[in-house]
Amino acid sequence: MQKILIEDCVGERLDIFLTNKLNMTRSSIKNLIEEKKIFVNAKNVKAGYKVCLNDLIIIEDFEKHELTATPQNIDLDIVYEDDDLLVINKPQGMVVHPAVGNYDGTLVNALMFYTKNLSAVNGSFRPGIVHRLDKDTCGLLVVAKNDKAHLELSRQIQTKECKRHYMAVLVGTPKEDSGEIITHIARSKKNRKMMEVCDNNVGKEAITKYEVVSKLRGYSLVHFELKTGRTHQIRVHSKYIGHPVAGDKLYGIKNKDKSLTGQLLCAYKICFTQPTTKKEIVCEIPLPKYFTDFVKKI
Repeated sequence: MQKILIEDCVGERLDIFLTNKLNMTRSSIKNLIEEKKIFVNAKNVKAGYKVCLNDLIIIEDFEKHELTATPQNIDLDIVYEDDDLLVINKPQGMVVHPAVGNYDGTLVNALMFYTKNLSAVNGSFRPGIVHRLDKDTCGLLVVAKNDKAHLELSRQIQTKECKRHYMAVLVGTPKEDSGEIITHIARSKKNRKMMEVCDNNVGKEAITKYEVVSKLRGYSLVHFELKTGRTHQIRVHSKYIGHPVAGDKLYGIKNKDKSLTGQLLCAYKICFTQPTTKKEIVCEIPLPKYFTDFVKKI
């Protein structure tokens, strides 16, 4: 058990205060709070609680995992590279950065072997990572080589100047051929691995544009453009409209598409402004063979 008496950082969020104090990730701190391992003045409070002078924080014993990344010689499919950034075509099945249960074999491990020039904005176990793709989502992902480029690319994502395009196979066909899905998304209270659509006063706004490209037998090929970047956004929104992504083991239809090893979702195109030269960069890749083979089959 660890005890911390608040003498400084008054008014700071509890999760941010402990992230810096314990040298842990913010998500890990939030998990401990939700698991009732952290108490303030003998009460279990929320991660956003603002610490006060003389608050007594008690942290119960827990197993701590040090998240560090080591270089590994793993092939990278580099679509574009310059002095500021790389655009990587991440394969299905690869985790982006180390986390509990995935300490090696990640994109970060491969990047650290490839180059020493990676931004440090997101810490030592997420160097260069500006945005992420789910493990079983393939496609284009931007990596920053320096902090200046990282901050500018993050800004473009937040302001929607960076355009991210996806292609997916959905189970069934949406009623409308095109549209915009606008909801709020938050982490599921029943399953911490899942996200869910929630009331507008909870979670964060999520906006997804979609257009049906082709109607298939029992499925549809759909183009998506993200207007926001919430965790599992396309997968959650597809489920929300009643047409989950084919092969999605978490949000899809149980026992359907057993031949698929993961969801048929590909980040096939990304457009952004180069941070230094201000030139428009457009990267596009063909859909992977396992994706097109499934479409041909149906």
